[in-house]
Amino acid sequence: MRVVLRFDTDYQLEAETLAKSLQIPVVSSELHLRTGVDFELLLNHTGLSLSELPGKRDDSQPGKQKNKESNKVKTDIRCDFISGELRHRRLYGGGKNQMILKATGLNKHKPSIMDLTAGLGRDSYVLATAGARVTMFERQPVVAALLADGLRRLRSAGDEQELAIAQRLSLHKGDSLNCLPALAEREAADVIYLDPMFPERGKAAKVKKSMAFFHHLVGNDDDSAALLPLALATARYRVVVKRPRHAPPLADLKPSLCFEGKSTRFDVYPLKKMA
Repeated sequence: MRVVLRFDTDYQLEAETLAKSLQIPVVSSELHLRTGVDFELLLNHTGLSLSELPGKRDDSQPGKQKNKESNKVKTDIRCDFISGELRHRRLYGGGKNQMILKATGLNKHKPSIMDLTAGLGRDSYVLATAGARVTMFERQPVVAALLADGLRRLRSAGDEQELAIAQRLSLHKGDSLNCLPALAEREAADVIYLDPMFPERGKAAKVKKSMAFFHHLVGNDDDSAALLPLALATARYRVVVKRPRHAPPLADLKPSLCFEGKSTRFDVYPLKKMA
């Protein structure tokens, strides 16, 4: 996928440093984008955001002619822990009764957790709000950059409670398949959490429109099945896998316990009783 980084004038040095680390072109927001670009990262006073430049495809209606809006950016993705849905969930999200907290044991304990497929860190943030120390792994460089930017803004602009949450979150940029063994030698996590990308299957599995191009960028985690045996060999107390409700278990390994919702379930693989 072809990605370019654009920046507002005051952010040139920061943008050039980021573009170099991502090995992507960088241009000022005052210049026109070159042709043949699929995704745009924009760095400005609001932080870092990602947009897909439409007109390349129409997944929902193949063959449909492009409309007049085809050359305009339709939506963007950013990692936002301070406002919007995640803030609302933190304040009014059901507390310890949330399935993810029951599955990870956070309704009764305060385990350390490794999230091996962090993405934009939404589940990791929920776990950290409940008191867990969470180590996040993200191997897709652009997604890791968005996540790092969200953490930076949480640490610099959040209130006192949000700052405490930020201090419980840490990020490793890299593939957990490669990073986990060495990291676990120093300190094994109590719980390992997996939420691999799952391919869409028909209308029932369509993602939200705002996230569809994010899946287009990231693709499917074709090697995700290899994470489960590694996680089972590494975690101290349990492994938790988030799955679409009707999906087969990861690596075809049946869990001992499931927490099931309307569209999602959490498969739990206990290793020993949590202390």
